[in-house]
Amino acid sequence: MLTQLPLEAMALCASLSAFSSLLIILLFNRNSKFLAKRSDLLSVQAAHYNPTARIGGLAIVSALLFGVMLFYSADILSAPVLVLASALPVFCAGLSEDLGYFASPRRRLLAAAMSGAVFIGVTGQWILSTDIPWLDIALQWSPFAVGFSLFLAVGISHAFNLIDGLNGLAGFTAASAALALALIAHQSGLSGHRDILLIVFAAIFGFLIFNFPFGKIFLGDAGAYAIGHFLVWISISILWSAPNITAFAMFLIFFWPIADTLLAIWRRVSRGRSIAQPDRLHFHQMVMRGVEIVVLGRQKRRIANPLSVIFMLPFIISPMIAGVLLVDDWANAALACSGFTVLFFMTYKTGIWLAPKFRLSARPKSAKKHPAGHQIVS
Repeated sequence: MLTQLPLEAMALCASLSAFSSLLIILLFNRNSKFLAKRSDLLSVQAAHYNPTARIGGLAIVSALLFGVMLFYSADILSAPVLVLASALPVFCAGLSEDLGYFASPRRRLLAAAMSGAVFIGVTGQWILSTDIPWLDIALQWSPFAVGFSLFLAVGISHAFNLIDGLNGLAGFTAASAALALALIAHQSGLSGHRDILLIVFAAIFGFLIFNFPFGKIFLGDAGAYAIGHFLVWISISILWSAPNITAFAMFLIFFWPIADTLLAIWRRVSRGRSIAQPDRLHFHQMVMRGVEIVVLGRQKRRIANPLSVIFMLPFIISPMIAGVLLVDDWANAALACSGFTVLFFMTYKTGIWLAPKFRLSARPKSAKKHPAGHQIVS
């Protein structure tokens, strides 16, 4: 339990996160080589033009740890507090990648599994039920339940890293998920979970001040993996502590990163490519190119990047709202999961079908064809 009002902890964590983000930006601008040993601008999925500090996760995690040490009694080691400490392996692996010491995806996933194993070891909590009968039978065997929990948690942590492609996208998704989970925890009388989730939200909010709209600092692998770890294991702890909550409601909270990741796996496998090979066909990348071609015109990425996030936010938040409203209604929550899944994939396929038509209609009208077939630009 917080020793002071959650509002005070939230204000402090938001301020510390914003101040730390500003310090990182200033340090990067003074000596970009120190924080930019890697060349993100050359990556296939790059959505920005200028070198940018990508260790925003350091600001968020620092604010969280300081807030917990200041506001929590030393003798209180509840699961919501321990989840922050258990994130150390995956945070360090991600930070190594962000600083240019290149931790491979396999090592980052292994680190995420180690962090999950630490949480299970110190709390004894994992997924007990999914509301899928045949799977719940298997989950009665603890070794399988632990392995399944680790597999699912690592996948969701990695999913937050995959959606970290536009200014504010991963940050707003994580902040919204933290608020939604806080509401669920509050409804279930889990004040400790609620308060930790509120200060997680506040720390992300402080970072977003400089991340959105113009991307002065990025979340990076450390931030994306650590935040994904925080949220997924706190949600597992909520399910452990409140068995009346349906797992389908939790799926709705994490719907967007999960759906985007499953889409990426299906897309790459169907094309005969490695699932670890990056591409520029994520949902958010398609939306941004659509905004560039149809709304703003080309060479407007500085505006198209944050504008695409604004367009996407209603689609990201809607499943979360459904999860909060259907927290103990497994039948309707399962139906909502199916509906949002169909909507997501149909919207994506429609976008792929329309993209070539938009490209043709967006060609300059001043470009005309000479009778002989040569293009003349007036």
